[in-house]
Amino acid sequence: MTKTTTRTIQVDYLARVEGESSLTLRIEDGVAVDAKLSIFEPPRFFEGLLRGRKYSEAPDVTARICGICPVAYLMSACHAMEDALGITVTEPIRALRRLLYAGEWIESHALHMFMLHAPDFLGYPDVAAMAKDHKPWVARGLRMKKAGNALMILSGGREIHPINVRVGGFYKLPSRESLAPLAAELRAALDDAELCLDWMATFDFPNAQRDYELVALSHPTEYAVLEGRVVSSRGIDIAAADFNATFEEEHAAHSNALRARVRGRGAYLTGPLARFALGFEKLHPRAYAAAKRIGLTPPVTNPFRSLLVRGVELIHAYEEALRVLDVYTPTGPAFVAPTTLRAAVGHGLSEAPRGLLYHRYAIDDAGRITDALIVPPTSQNQLSIEEDLLAIGRDLATLPLPQATHLAEQSVRNHDPCISCATHFLTLRREEAEAPCAPG
Repeated sequence: MTKTTTRTIQVDYLARVEGESSLTLRIEDGVAVDAKLSIFEPPRFFEGLLRGRKYSEAPDVTARICGICPVAYLMSACHAMEDALGITVTEPIRALRRLLYAGEWIESHALHMFMLHAPDFLGYPDVAAMAKDHKPWVARGLRMKKAGNALMILSGGREIHPINVRVGGFYKLPSRESLAPLAAELRAALDDAELCLDWMATFDFPNAQRDYELVALSHPTEYAVLEGRVVSSRGIDIAAADFNATFEEEHAAHSNALRARVRGRGAYLTGPLARFALGFEKLHPRAYAAAKRIGLTPPVTNPFRSLLVRGVELIHAYEEALRVLDVYTPTGPAFVAPTTLRAAVGHGLSEAPRGLLYHRYAIDDAGRITDALIVPPTSQNQLSIEEDLLAIGRDLATLPLPQATHLAEQSVRNHDPCISCATHFLTLRREEAEAPCAPG
């Protein structure tokens, strides 16, 4: 009689991620055979809620999908509607959009790095416990996040769900004088970000290598955030309008979230690792130098080292904000109105902190939305997250149960899945099962 050893790692509530989800990983004889990231928050039907509403309502409605990255939803919605209506924004509007987006990247990356992910590497259950031994570093992280919040307030009207954004631009362009005092706070935070990146580079990173297809926006002259073509490490190079012909979503029975894949190929990854690999040469000089200093070069194929890539992007976001503040001049109108309403389909893309966000809208000749499609980063990354767990299955099979459970959770947190905040922790169990006797 042979005996099959089966270990099931069951995480009933993933902690330190944005939202409600669970994890089940089944390992047989040291090999991971099944991984399920189950997103069990009930569907909120935003795409259905948008039908019949005015085109101008799309940004504010979709921004309520997420309290962590509302600017991404605002911008992708605006881009899609501007594409449908033939609107081209002015340079001051574009500059202010980049400033607002820099604020979101800063507050989101700082939150993830210090509050959600660093405790994993240092062996703490949460940031409160970590702060008892590492108070100066946590204080730096909070100051860094605060600088991002200030950018959101002054350019977007408030730090959560900004209210100053509209299709075609903004309701009001802030004066150069109102933004100028931010520069000193941003420079201090930039110095903190350099110190924190060097500190985090000393962490002990699990050894894991993955062969992802990396997907991100690409811009001719910028580290792409707001505009560009969709490119991949395996040859994709498309306009936003071709997104749905290149990628497809599927429903998995264990999750209320759809999972995306490249048509005819399979899983792909979007987010910091993809942007870094595909846009490295376009980082601002200080961010580029910081990456080189800690030995971080593209592509980074260890998902646990995404913590460091976020640190590099944090430095880039501070530099970008300071660059915009230096050149920003609020000339011209605060927004560009459509010359006429028309029946059309528009596509919009932008880079949320955790990855690519796609919006597509169809509108009628009265400007009413007749159809909507939103593909968020987490649905695009879900299949790769599950495959990450399968890839470290042998380690999970050999580690003691508490350490195996911790590593499985940490693997999910590598990608900062945006499912809003859960508070409970996990349950882990080991199962031993006897296989049937072989014939004879």
